[in-house]
Amino acid sequence: MSQTRFEDKVVLITGGGTGIGRSIALAFARQGATVVVSGRRVEELKATVAAIEAEGGTADACPADVTDDTQVGELVGTVVARYGALHIACNNAGVPGSGRKLHEFGTDDWSRVVDTNLQGVWLSMRHQVPAMLEQGSGSIVNVASIAGVVGYLNAAPYTAAKHGVVGLTRNAAIDYGPAGIRVNAVCPGPVLTPMLEQARRDRGPSADEFYLRNIPLGRLAQPEEVASAVLWLASDDASYITGQALAVDGGWTAQ
Repeated sequence: MSQTRFEDKVVLITGGGTGIGRSIALAFARQGATVVVSGRRVEELKATVAAIEAEGGTADACPADVTDDTQVGELVGTVVARYGALHIACNNAGVPGSGRKLHEFGTDDWSRVVDTNLQGVWLSMRHQVPAMLEQGSGSIVNVASIAGVVGYLNAAPYTAAKHGVVGLTRNAAIDYGPAGIRVNAVCPGPVLTPMLEQARRDRGPSADEFYLRNIPLGRLAQPEEVASAVLWLASDDASYITGQALAVDGGWTAQ
């Protein structure tokens, strides 16, 4: 871990146990950050920490459910108490919600998706922002989706939630820019992760055809490609960028 772009920075990543979150955690650690990963599945969090430590990085696991306000508050409080600051937060925790038309989703399905993908981001920022206000600066990157900027076939709750994440991002950027806090979002297209595997199962045999016909680059993304965008937005290289929703989608939303 020779790069030092984030040396002396404390980074919190929700949904850091697998997929995009794990790739983001590894990428930050490789560039010198102290990384705290959070999520509901303890073993996956421990695996992320072990992968970082195996490469010589510094990481910690703090389990929490982003839908629980008390747990999120305790999570942020623990990070600040243990490491003295919270410089960067990446709100990545999410669940899939696709494969059916709007009227075919039940209220439990709707609540499960919206509570995690939208309210979870709001609750996370609700506690992260005061810590950053206290220190006078900070950078937040929310993981939305292309479903946050365009409609997405047979994914009403997911699309609604991710549109909400983009709206929250823009509003928070306006509210907290004067205090030195930047807030941006990345909007990935389909990424090769366990969550995509669940979406593939929900959509059935035509899933890959649906994805690939909409991607000009003709392939699905790797998690590391999303991580690179997150790190750039979080870094001083993007110091004049806030309130933006950056598509990492192989050209999907260019059409």
